[in-house]
Amino acid sequence: MELCEKCSVRANVKCKIVSERECVYCCGLFSKLKRIGKEISEFLKEYNVKTIEIGCKMKGSIKELEELLKVESSIKEEVKKELSRILSEFKVARLADAIVTVNAEDLSYSIRINPIYIYGRYIKRVRNIPQTRWICSACKGRGCQVCGFTGKKYDMSVEEYIGLPVLDITKGKDAILHGAGREDVDARMLGKGRPFILEVREPRIREVDLKELERAVNEFAKGRVSVKFFGFVRPKHVSELKTGNYKKVYRALVEFEREVDKKELERALEKLSYREIEQFTPERVEHRRANILRKRKTYGIKLLLHRGKRAVIVIEADSGLYIKELVSGDKGRTKPSLSEILNNPSRVVRLDVIDVMGGLKFDPYSGG
Repeated sequence: MELCEKCSVRANVKCKIVSERECVYCCGLFSKLKRIGKEISEFLKEYNVKTIEIGCKMKGSIKELEELLKVESSIKEEVKKELSRILSEFKVARLADAIVTVNAEDLSYSIRINPIYIYGRYIKRVRNIPQTRWICSACKGRGCQVCGFTGKKYDMSVEEYIGLPVLDITKGKDAILHGAGREDVDARMLGKGRPFILEVREPRIREVDLKELERAVNEFAKGRVSVKFFGFVRPKHVSELKTGNYKKVYRALVEFEREVDKKELERALEKLSYREIEQFTPERVEHRRANILRKRKTYGIKLLLHRGKRAVIVIEADSGLYIKELVSGDKGRTKPSLSEILNNPSRVVRLDVIDVMGGLKFDPYSGG
């Protein structure tokens, strides 16, 4: 057996000592790691990376030989240790800025730049803006006459009003908005705003001033959308945000088919308050969502204004309750409904979300 000095010690065997390049075990791997480390270091510096995770893939002849020699210290751990020493300018940590993985068989490597996640709330003051990019269904984003060759159903979204200026500052590749629920395209999001996390992928600048980001977004959106950023969060917070239980408060302008007496309307709203509502997926969204039965609860519902066939009402309810269908009944798919209780077909003319109660409980940290 011909091994280099390092590998013969690691394998604890008597053998002919040769140079690392001639070693049948490491094939000069350790002498070549310095060159690889330099390439990796130069790449990471372009992305303002401070912390890294290091991994090593083991397969092929090296893995087989390692099992044959029954080495006391695996080459995988030795590679990680040596690469950590070479890349000592970067701190090795869990949940790091980047993940470096080396293949011990052919010395190839991959580098994944981890996203940064920014938690905040957004206000949407203008109707007919979707929360996220809405790809044109006719061309699947390729561009056609239907979408004016933009590839999108709507020119802009909340995601783009927030994400584009953030990408300009962080030099990231893409920005994805994760919201605590979503309002309808034609509904406004008012009050203190909706909780969201902005995921910025492959940012070249990770340490940014959140106040600067706020100013950039608010200036770019020109009042259509505004944001308040609270801090950087971890990947786990995305699922916490999406699965959290939130109460929401809505203000709806409702129109009735026939004039309704104010007292009768107040009694109907009282009957609809503090009730469990059963809803099948609304007909208007059934083409893109599974038709399942949802059970959600209403809380206080009160009348703000009444004029003949129209009324303004405020509804507090669980997250996930379809308010338009709570009013209309959606051809019997929602029970009970305001239309059913009044025996008077009714519909929501305009809808605003005026409060989203709750949000993440986290300790924001200062860096990405």
